[in-house]
Amino acid sequence: MYKHILLPTDGSKLSEKAIKHGIALAKALNAKITAVTVSPPLSTIASESVIGTDPSKPPAQYLRMVRKAAAASKVVCDVMHVENDQPHQAIIAAAMKQRCDLIVMASHGRRGISALVLGSVTAKVLTHSTIPVLVYR
Repeated sequence: MYKHILLPTDGSKLSEKAIKHGIALAKALNAKITAVTVSPPLSTIASESVIGTDPSKPPAQYLRMVRKAAAASKVVCDVMHVENDQPHQAIIAAAMKQRCDLIVMASHGRRGISALVLGSVTAKVLTHSTIPVLVYR
């Protein structure tokens, strides 16, 4: 079955729930995980406001949370942070680079107007990925 699961996180509460589910799945399958966060390059942050991110929580904090949860469940965990203006592309590229055979992610991290304007990263991953995607709601 699945041997290496990619767990994208944006630090949202729904993303945290998807991470817990992904870790439990990895434990049940004796699979390893790689957690990934994606943030815009510094040049993008400097030139425009970023909707949907929590500036009080840096990506490293999200990754520490995943690493800690994985260790508590005795699941092998790698982490990576990627800068990219297109999170869905970065998630798919990370899954391919790490040779993951499943992506487990939340249905979306954004709500309201920002979700309508920016679209769902999850929907874009589902549309463009050749790797299976499990969406946690």
